[in-house]
Amino acid sequence: MVSGDATVVGSGPNGLAGAITLARAGLEVRVLEGADTIGGGTRTAELTLSGFRHDICSAIHPLAMASPFFAGVPLEDHGVRWIEPPFAVAHPLDDGSAGHIERSLDRTVAALGVDGRAYRRLVGHAVENWQVISDAVLAPLLTIPKNPFTLARFGLPATAPAAPLARRAFKTARGQALFAGLAAHSIVPLTRPLTASFAVVLAATAHVVGWPFPAGGSDRIAAALSSYLETLGGRVETGHWVDDLASLEAPLTLLDVTPRQIQAMAGDLLPGRIARSYERFRYGPGVFKVDYALDGPVPWTAEACFLAGTVHVGGTLDEITAAEAAVGRGELPDRPFVLVAQQSSFDDTRAPAGKHTLWAYCHVPAGSTFDMTGRIEAQIERFAPGFRDLVLDRHVMNTEAIHAYNPNYILGDISGGSHGGLQSVFRPRLTTNPYATGIPGVYLCSSSTPPGAGVHGMCGFHSANTALVSSVVG
Repeated sequence: MVSGDATVVGSGPNGLAGAITLARAGLEVRVLEGADTIGGGTRTAELTLSGFRHDICSAIHPLAMASPFFAGVPLEDHGVRWIEPPFAVAHPLDDGSAGHIERSLDRTVAALGVDGRAYRRLVGHAVENWQVISDAVLAPLLTIPKNPFTLARFGLPATAPAAPLARRAFKTARGQALFAGLAAHSIVPLTRPLTASFAVVLAATAHVVGWPFPAGGSDRIAAALSSYLETLGGRVETGHWVDDLASLEAPLTLLDVTPRQIQAMAGDLLPGRIARSYERFRYGPGVFKVDYALDGPVPWTAEACFLAGTVHVGGTLDEITAAEAAVGRGELPDRPFVLVAQQSSFDDTRAPAGKHTLWAYCHVPAGSTFDMTGRIEAQIERFAPGFRDLVLDRHVMNTEAIHAYNPNYILGDISGGSHGGLQSVFRPRLTTNPYATGIPGVYLCSSSTPPGAGVHGMCGFHSANTALVSSVVG
C-alpha cells in the first residue's frame, strides 16, 4: 500500500476515476474543481425552462457500460439508474425509412435486409470477441494484446476510411448512412484512415452493452463517483481554480487538463522537449449545441426514430461525408451532421408531464462563432416535419460558450484533441508513457491521453495506476 497525499485537478469522469483509483490504493486524495459544480462533461442543468433538465455535454454512455473501471464502481448503490431505449440509434432518410441498431445483432441484421450480411461481417466479429476488442480499445498505449490474431481481424477493416468502406460494403443508402453516422462520431473526415474503427466499435457496444443513459441526467454519474470517493476517504472541493502547478504541495498530482493548459500551469517546470511536444499537439474541430424545451415528442417521419435514444440526422453517406469534409477544411456545412438525443422519450424525470427535451449538436470549425441553429433545425425539420412548431425555448452554445463552460474544451473541441492520424493512438505525444509530464509526481489523466474521449474513466484509471507504479518503483 502506498502512503501519502494526492491531489487531482478536475472533477470530470477521468479526474474522479483517477482519484478513486488512488484512494483505493490507500492515498488520501482531494479533488480540486474550479467550477461550482462537479462533473466536467457530465453535468445537467435547467438550461431552458423550469423543470426541463438538459445534459450540457455528454448524454448517452455506451463506453461507461463497456469500461473496466466503471465495472468496478457500484454506481447503482450511489444513485445511478440506467435506462436503455429499445433502439440504440436510428438514422432517418428522406424516403421515410430509417436504419437502426438494437441490442440484438440478429434483429439488426434482419432489419437491414440485403445489407444485413455486410453488417454482420463488419460488426459481428467485434461482438463475438468483445472482451479482446474492448481490452485493446480501452487500453493504455503499447499494451500487448492477449489475442493478436483476433485483434488483427478486427483491425484490418477498422483501419480503413469509413466512407469508401461503407460504399463498398453496403448496397443500400440505409446501410451506408447508418455506418457513416457511427463513423462521424470521430469528428474526423470520413475519407481518413481509422474512421471505420469508430463505426465498428460503437456498433458493437450497442449489441454488447447497449447505449444507455442515467435517469435524471448525466450529472448522476459524477455525483455517484464523488459519493463513492467519499466512502474511500477522498473529498472534492469546488470553486478552486488551479493556475499555478507550483502552488500544489501534494507529492502526487493528476491533472485532468489538456496539453495547452498544463503548459500554462507548469511554465518552466516542464522539460523543454515535452513542452515542445505539447506545443505540437493538435486540437480538433468544435461543436455547436442547441438544447430544446418542446411541447411534445419530435414528430419523426420514420417510426424507428421514436424507439431510439439517439438519432443521427444527416441524410445519406455522401451528405455526411461532405459535411464532415467541410468541417475538416475549416468550413461550415450547409447541411450539418446533427447528433440528437431524446432522453425524455424514455425518462419522465427530464421534463414536465407531456413535455420533452431534445439534445442536439453538430461539428463546426474550431473557434467558430457562427450561429448554426437554423441549419440544425432545418435538418431536424427535414426528417420531422412540424418540429419547429413544438419549440417552447432553446439554449444555444457556440464554441466560445462550450470552451467557457469547460476549459478542457479548447475552441469547442469536446474530445480533448483531434483523433485524426497518429494522434488517434499517440496522445498527447509520441512516448511509451503518455501520462507522464516529465515533472516528478505529476501526471496527465484527461482525454488527451489514451484511450481518448468518452465517459469511460479509463484515462484517469490508467494514469493513476501509472503514478502508483512509478511511486513504488521510485
